[in-house]
Amino acid sequence: MAVRMKNIYERLLRPLLFSLDAETAHDLIIALLRGASHVDPALRALNAFQPAPKPKTVFGINFPNPIGLAAGLDKNGVALPAWAAMGFGFIEIGTVTAKAQQGNPKPRIFRFPEQQALINRLGFNNDGADAIASRLRKLRESGRWPGTCRVGINIGKSRITPLSEATDDYLYSFRLLRDFADYIAVNVSSPNTPGLRELQEPRALSQLLRAIRNDNQICARPILVKIAPDLSPTELEQIIAVCEQSEVSAIIATNTTLDHSSIPSTRDQAGGLSGAPLLEKSTALVRSVVAKSRIPVIASGGITDAKSAREKFEAGAQLLQVYTGYIYRGPQLLREIMEIVS
Repeated sequence: MAVRMKNIYERLLRPLLFSLDAETAHDLIIALLRGASHVDPALRALNAFQPAPKPKTVFGINFPNPIGLAAGLDKNGVALPAWAAMGFGFIEIGTVTAKAQQGNPKPRIFRFPEQQALINRLGFNNDGADAIASRLRKLRESGRWPGTCRVGINIGKSRITPLSEATDDYLYSFRLLRDFADYIAVNVSSPNTPGLRELQEPRALSQLLRAIRNDNQICARPILVKIAPDLSPTELEQIIAVCEQSEVSAIIATNTTLDHSSIPSTRDQAGGLSGAPLLEKSTALVRSVVAKSRIPVIASGGITDAKSAREKFEAGAQLLQVYTGYIYRGPQLLREIMEIVS
């Protein structure tokens, strides 16, 4: 059955999807999964992809398995039941911003099949916190909330909001969305919103996390921070110190990289690079965080097969997230990774 699924996706579905513009293919898949999320027979069919459960508890949350869907694939949280049916242990939606925004001009996603990589400069295109909170409320009321599969919500700064007002911008999204989240991930590391990575600077990050922590007293959601792979050792140490002082529950390592040295210069594009070329840099950062702190790490970046997943676990990651590897490998990737999970 596993071989058959691999053949269906990698030999049939992927060539069809890759014949389309990258964002068109993405939108098509999201639309299909959104529709499937409301049809019980379709969800039962998707269950065929589901690996056996291997529960793991991290920062007080019990995950049915340690493999999650990274933020960016389902920005607006429209297909949670479908992702859960396919076997993800957790789903991170977003990045969600306080204000709805269209993102950067198209084209803004570029494939590099030889490198198993993507470059994107989407720019936090999403429906905005109000619309997404309303959608999640309706999903919960419908009884189709994805069971034991955990839901994280990744929040970021609206493009038009000045950095001086970033804290209030994040707090607006946090207050609307926290009731629907098992955890909240604070994204200060996307390269596609001008100035956003400045929020990784210790004073700015400390102010932001302190404000969220003060607002988090009642619901007490785990707060995670997603960091860039392009940090210097000094910058990383400063961020870890702030995260420890702010009692952050976990660090997501990493976002996309601005290092495009693995991409032919004649085909290069502006934006963040993800996929196989990110593996070494991302894993090194995971290893550094684990060596310098007891904060749990969720590894994201360059996971395309069981071998790369094992490298993340051996570096000290407790959970994994996939995105680009899933686009190239399809549902078989989850089963392949789960075979090495103890």
